[in-house]
Amino acid sequence: MPGILAKARAILAWGQEAMAAERQQQALWLPIAMGAGILFYFSLREEPDPRLIWLAPPLIAAAFILARRLPLLGWICGLVAAFSLGFAVVLWQAGHAPPPINPPPRALLVEGIVQNVEALPQGMRVTLAEARLGPDQPALERSLRLRLRRDDTAQPAPGDRLQVRALIRPPSAPAYPGAWDFQRAAYFSGLGGMGFAIGPAEVTPGAGEAPPLAGLRQTLEARVMTVVPGAAGAISAALLTGSQSAIPPADLAAMRDSGLAHLLSVSGLHIAIVMSVSFWVCRLLLALYRPLALRVPGKLLAGIGALLAGGFYMLLTGAQVPMQRSFAMACLVTLAILAGRKAISLRGLAWAAVVVMLLDPAALLGPSFQMSFAAVLALIAGFEALQSRIAAMRGGLGWGRRIGLAVAGLMLTSILAGAATAPFGLAHFGRLQWYGVAANAVAVPLTSFMVMPMGMLAALLMPLGLEAPALWVMGLGVEAVLWVARLVAAWPGATQSAAPIPAWGLVVFAFGFCWLCLWRCRWRLIGLLPMAVGLCSAAFVQAPHILVSGDARLIAISTTDTLFIQRQQGASSLIRDAWLRLYGQEAAQTLPAEGSSPDGKLRCSSAGCVLAENAGAFLVRRGDIRAQCGAVAVIISAEPIRQRCRDSILIDRFSVWRDGTHAIWLSSKGAVVVSDRVWRGSRPWVPPPPQPRAAAEPPAPIE
Repeated sequence: MPGILAKARAILAWGQEAMAAERQQQALWLPIAMGAGILFYFSLREEPDPRLIWLAPPLIAAAFILARRLPLLGWICGLVAAFSLGFAVVLWQAGHAPPPINPPPRALLVEGIVQNVEALPQGMRVTLAEARLGPDQPALERSLRLRLRRDDTAQPAPGDRLQVRALIRPPSAPAYPGAWDFQRAAYFSGLGGMGFAIGPAEVTPGAGEAPPLAGLRQTLEARVMTVVPGAAGAISAALLTGSQSAIPPADLAAMRDSGLAHLLSVSGLHIAIVMSVSFWVCRLLLALYRPLALRVPGKLLAGIGALLAGGFYMLLTGAQVPMQRSFAMACLVTLAILAGRKAISLRGLAWAAVVVMLLDPAALLGPSFQMSFAAVLALIAGFEALQSRIAAMRGGLGWGRRIGLAVAGLMLTSILAGAATAPFGLAHFGRLQWYGVAANAVAVPLTSFMVMPMGMLAALLMPLGLEAPALWVMGLGVEAVLWVARLVAAWPGATQSAAPIPAWGLVVFAFGFCWLCLWRCRWRLIGLLPMAVGLCSAAFVQAPHILVSGDARLIAISTTDTLFIQRQQGASSLIRDAWLRLYGQEAAQTLPAEGSSPDGKLRCSSAGCVLAENAGAFLVRRGDIRAQCGAVAVIISAEPIRQRCRDSILIDRFSVWRDGTHAIWLSSKGAVVVSDRVWRGSRPWVPPPPQPRAAAEPPAPIE
């Protein structure tokens, strides 16, 4: 016992010494605690009491008071306060969001003010504000997103009033319990529903108020695609306006499979180029006129010009989460340069994270937030750890070796960012890109030194009508990037499907990753352990043996080495693709009409399919269920089951209509069934259970 106490005291003393040495790094954990509070809110199955919001202010005050007298205790209290702040912010935002809409399942005469117009391969897509689902209906508090018919000749612009007969549906439920929640994302983004037009649109020009820069964004996109046709024009427009809707799916897939998709998502690289070019052009123009250069602070004015250019570019491209983070970081970097301080730091990244989470706490759950912050954190921490070696290598080098060192730096940047974002990409998309470093080594310099500068020049020349030469050069650069993407994507094994990392595994990995990057002492290496556990977490999770979609048009059955999917007419291809990612499969087999699976566990006949896995399951095709009642743990049917069976769990068309997608795990003791409604619980974005139609009342007796 004394020996154990001595070891405990030694460990405690070591921890206290380490924390004292890490005093300057402790504040970096406050955004982590704030994010944990946001994640805690979303992990709940019931909506918490709104009065919990008021826990945050006293905790924040206590943290400030303790920080001066008892630094370590103040830091711990600060973590609790940051946790409560994140929880309070998202709870307040959820409570003040407009309620979801439930449009009727029939064609409606939809009317609203156009907020945004996107060019899709299938036709234009418009976003409507102040929308009405009928002439006498009140205006909705949420926006609608509609796809117009391909043959529609209407040319709506932001600010126009649009009227069209359309089918509207609410945002889709998750593809399976635990999948990405479109309804939650729509709830916090203000989207009420989406649909497609079944008739021609009627447009009244200038009848409403357009969002700032929406008209400029549409004009810029149209003029770019006029000069640069095809996929290169669509990508060029995406880099200048943030809209990726016109990019052909095949080229999107090539960019994704080659590891170049981040170039399409306007974020850190793009705003860094815009602000850097703006800064140095401003300084050059000021320096060209000597009397002015001697009288005004050129560096300050150039910094202000760079901030204005970056802010305008952020607004022009839609101010998405990666851009918000990038602009916040760029502002801090610019201010640090003007003040003569260290430009890029972990503290600046922490402030950027706090700002984004305060403005949009739900963004924490999305891949954009996670991957962008992970990449920047890895780059800052990695180059801070290597800066002494890099400085030593630069000394006394000739131009040839300096160029080689710059190329090595680009490759190191790709390796660090790719390694940091790969687990998050695997968790969200279920795919790995193996040759991203090679593709980025060519595509990033092209984008930095040719594509984006020419795009900026074209935007400046556009009011004069002289943008064509610059856009032509920009198009050449984009064509080169596309060539690299298509080449690398075609290499053998360029991409690989894999089972996604579960949510808990991603949290464990993220904690270890932050531990490794935020601390400076040797104990930072402890973070490698949770990182390894998180990376291997998919091996600890059993995918469902059976999945039944919310409309029962898709039913998946997984055996030892094969995934079978029964697909009826009208089934969602998006849900099917999500299921393939869940199982880490490239394709699925169709359920056989007769016969067995290769491992013999699935046997099918005209009556149905029997899965001989543990307690077993039966998929009904036709006939009654009496022969299987009690013989298997679960009986499944895409149609309503009219018979009763007390000895087996019944899942039919009505079950999924009430509770959404069902996931089924079979064991020797029976079956575990989890529905989407059970998984998500009762939250503001989860629709209430549907109510069956009331039976018609009998006619009144004749007196």
